[in-house]
Amino acid sequence: MQTFIDHARGFSDRIANRSEERAEFARLAAGQSPQALFITCSDSRVIPSLFTGARPGELFELRTAGNAVPPHRAGQAPSSEAATIEYAMRVLGIRDIVVCGHSHCGAVGAVARGDDLGGVPAVRDWLTEQIPDELPDDDGPAVTAAVQRHVREQLERLRGYPCVRERLAERKLRLHGWFYEIDTGLVLAHQSSVDAFLPL
Repeated sequence: MQTFIDHARGFSDRIANRSEERAEFARLAAGQSPQALFITCSDSRVIPSLFTGARPGELFELRTAGNAVPPHRAGQAPSSEAATIEYAMRVLGIRDIVVCGHSHCGAVGAVARGDDLGGVPAVRDWLTEQIPDELPDDDGPAVTAAVQRHVREQLERLRGYPCVRERLAERKLRLHGWFYEIDTGLVLAHQSSVDAFLPL
């Protein structure tokens, strides 16, 4: 933790001494206009800006256990996920949503393997609600097939949100399914024409 504290202490000084960065952060303070809503896992090994090259202000991020998108249900209780998606669509006018799963995903792997999660009941209940039981058999550590199936399911769930449906109908939104390989850095994208994940 001390490394993080030391870096945070000196961050404003580093910005103050670089006119280009100072101007960039001043622009960010005036408001945001991100290029994409990036939905991915809470896993600490998945750093979207690292493999996309995104600068501050370019990605509006939603991180959940297993990059799960709760299904939209009329009259449902408000959730952080639904609020983030709605804000991205109706306030920020974002034109692209990426759902990015990753290899070696603990959440999807636990469901695919049928792990006993009795010691972490909140995790168990979230995963039971959010990750479908009908994942393909995938007992490898990367759980590639299971994660890719899960990403496709989350794209379908997004289409159930009224704010997403509206923008899709107006042709003002594109949905993307990605799979990030932690061990290689390779990023694959779902190609609906062949229903497969292929390198970008």
